[in-house]
Amino acid sequence: MLDNLKKYHIILASNSPRRRELLAGLGIDFEVKVLPDIKEDYPAELPVSEIAQFVATEKAEAYRGLLKSDHLLITADTIVIVGDEVLGKPRDAEDAYRMLHKLSGRKHQVITGVCLATMKERRCFSVSTDVAFKELTNQEVHYYVDVFRPFDKAGAYGIQEWIGYVGVTGIDGSYFNVMGLPVQRIYTELMQL
Repeated sequence: MLDNLKKYHIILASNSPRRRELLAGLGIDFEVKVLPDIKEDYPAELPVSEIAQFVATEKAEAYRGLLKSDHLLITADTIVIVGDEVLGKPRDAEDAYRMLHKLSGRKHQVITGVCLATMKERRCFSVSTDVAFKELTNQEVHYYVDVFRPFDKAGAYGIQEWIGYVGVTGIDGSYFNVMGLPVQRIYTELMQL
């Protein structure tokens, strides 16, 4: 499949081992290249539903000067929204405990923004998934944070880890999106390049 990509040198601009694993699952060859200190800021007035796509697009812009004519760059950003609060990556264990208590017993949204960029074309989009958590005990929250140290994960959790096994009661949308990369949508977009 995806024979149309053979003309490209594909670059995944992400440190995330989950994103690398998910993109590899599509059966395409790619290189991981990460620039240091890329900002993940966004305007305060930006609607929360647009934040992840905005940040993914800004990440792609940071690589613009490095792209060659045969390069295809993939950038992504994932956020968790509960109520009207955006949860990014936790600063420390206390912040992770706070986030998980906020998610406990509630539904939240996971939005991943993606940008596919070549020198000539840019396709940016976002995918949203609704996730429901059971009421988590204080002991469960502390065990998960202390053992799994989810400090590199939006919302302080990985659905593919222990907390997902014991805490997630429902999901509406892409499971892989919650892991950090909506591979089905990426596949569809790549087929159209």
